[in-house]
Amino acid sequence: MTGKIFLIPVTLGGSDFRQVIPENVINVTVALRYFVVENVRSARRYLRLIDKKFPINESVFFELNEHTNNAEISTFLEPVMNGYDIGLMSEAGLPGIADPGTNLLNFAHEKNIKIVPQSGPSSIILALISSGMNGQNFTFNGYLPVKAFERDSKLKEIENRSKTGIAQIFMETPYRGQKMLEAILSVCNNNTRLCIAADITLQTEFIKTKKISEWKKESPILSNRLVIFIIQQLIKIDL
Repeated sequence: MTGKIFLIPVTLGGSDFRQVIPENVINVTVALRYFVVENVRSARRYLRLIDKKFPINESVFFELNEHTNNAEISTFLEPVMNGYDIGLMSEAGLPGIADPGTNLLNFAHEKNIKIVPQSGPSSIILALISSGMNGQNFTFNGYLPVKAFERDSKLKEIENRSKTGIAQIFMETPYRGQKMLEAILSVCNNNTRLCIAADITLQTEFIKTKKISEWKKESPILSNRLVIFIIQQLIKIDL
């Protein structure tokens, strides 16, 4: 019999993991001995956080990031084919969204391997349901381009799409969050609504939706914070 792939949620930061990770998910996680992770060091740190006695030295870690080629990824499934369960872990939140783990899951589907999602925090969904924007029709745009011209062009593009009532969600790395906010305030229309959701589930959590014109008067400092942005033109949503 083949094993299964468990999609293992990770906290969005902080050490109070029991507030956001269900007990049964913790039990599933600590029972595994094979893991596919973005970064081995942070994965080991998380496992020791949820179980101080977790047997790190008895576990096997495969590192999967944007540089891992398909030939190597396919070999990560060998334990599963030999009957062992493995856990797929992202750096934060749920794996498979804006995450290289999707490449592993594609191979798993081709081999008819059972995939078992586990409940945990998703910064994208938590930001959306808190934003007051259209939860019935939305698009997740992942990370926008890094280069200023390409980024600003993309911002204008998704702002135009939001005029049809489709909430546009995107994210940024902590060290570029402030520059992204500055770009949004510079590029977008004053009447466009912007939700800034920073440090979700942490003690420093900040979630607020205002018009661009209002954010220009007073905006938060986002340097070194995990941020989800959502923009949408104001329309009435019929429920």
